[in-house]
Amino acid sequence: MLAANRVGKTEGVGGYELTLHLTGLYPEWWDGYRFDRPIRAWAAGDTSQTVRDIIQRKLLGAPGQYGTGLIPGDNLYKATSRAGLSDAVQDVYIHHKNGDLSYLTLKSYDQRRESFQGTEQDVIWLDEEPPLDVYTECLMRTMTTGGLMINTFTPLSGLSDVVLSYLPGGKLPE
Repeated sequence: MLAANRVGKTEGVGGYELTLHLTGLYPEWWDGYRFDRPIRAWAAGDTSQTVRDIIQRKLLGAPGQYGTGLIPGDNLYKATSRAGLSDAVQDVYIHHKNGDLSYLTLKSYDQRRESFQGTEQDVIWLDEEPPLDVYTECLMRTMTTGGLMINTFTPLSGLSDVVLSYLPGGKLPE
């Protein structure tokens, strides 16, 4: 979703859809893709600090109040701490409605492309525009799973290569 600032992209689009896939708790009206099993997912943003302050808070709630965010408290199994940044979470295990656990890792673009290599993911949510190399690496992670990529950002960098990748033929319509 490419849209203006402060319109609800992070919570109302990216965070909400990721929560549905992690928990399997889809509303009756949901016409989108459904996973009938636990998933492996990433959620990423600009820096470790913004991931903690924005994505983590939206999904889990404030530090010490996990379970008050988009992911229901009854579905939270365990969260592990990220080294080097107070109150930051790295991995989250979430009860899926089928009884098994979904696995979410919180990442940041400042970890560089290399940290996004090597694993298969079912869903990747990129909040804020990623560097092109991170974006393409994430696309690769979903290829063998037939997974989903969710991007939520305001195109503050203009017609970047990432923005152009969403336009027909990679160009603005004439």
